[in-house]
Amino acid sequence: MSVLSSARIRAEDSVLKGLLPKKNDFFALFSSHAELCVEGARRLQTMFGKLGEAEHQAQGIRTVEHEADAVCQRTMEMLHTSFITPIERGDVHLISSRLDDILDHIEATAHKLWLYEVEEARPEALEMAAHLVEATQAMKATVDALARRPSSEHVRELCRAVKQVEKQNDRLLRGATARLFKEEQDPKTLIKWKEIYENLEDAIDRCEDVANVIEGVALENA
Repeated sequence: MSVLSSARIRAEDSVLKGLLPKKNDFFALFSSHAELCVEGARRLQTMFGKLGEAEHQAQGIRTVEHEADAVCQRTMEMLHTSFITPIERGDVHLISSRLDDILDHIEATAHKLWLYEVEEARPEALEMAAHLVEATQAMKATVDALARRPSSEHVRELCRAVKQVEKQNDRLLRGATARLFKEEQDPKTLIKWKEIYENLEDAIDRCEDVANVIEGVALENA
């Protein structure tokens, strides 16, 4: 083989390596993103118990959300520059987008607690915040399992844990909304809490969305 041919092959290999992500890079980004979701949920739960420090608590959650935005951006950049991805490109995009949505809803909830000057948390909101922490933790377990490529049944079991929390919160939301409309006489307060409830529910729904995508990936690769 000529020196010129060898140089050309090395150059082509170099270009190809630049297009291939390092092993588990996407999975590492997913895991980091999911961990930030857990952190945001925990901070929001803390905020419900420290509404007198709402501005400070909301700013902390916003910082976490900005960190997650950076992870999402890195994932999208890698997706667009990688020749080969470990799972379908559409699934990479969907997982990253839904993880980003979770923190968007968490940050929106925190912002409303501060902006609306909520002084005392309703009992149902505290339960929903606890459900959100549980949902993000269960969701992260499914994300971390994706990198290990376990059996599809194990992944489905992890996904069922997320879905169970979502179902529990659905029931809680229906009861909380009914009680809110029945007992709350001030329309402004009613609107405030209805929006807060819905943001919490949306965040938990997005956790289920992530689990559903990962379950589909596991079944496709079984």
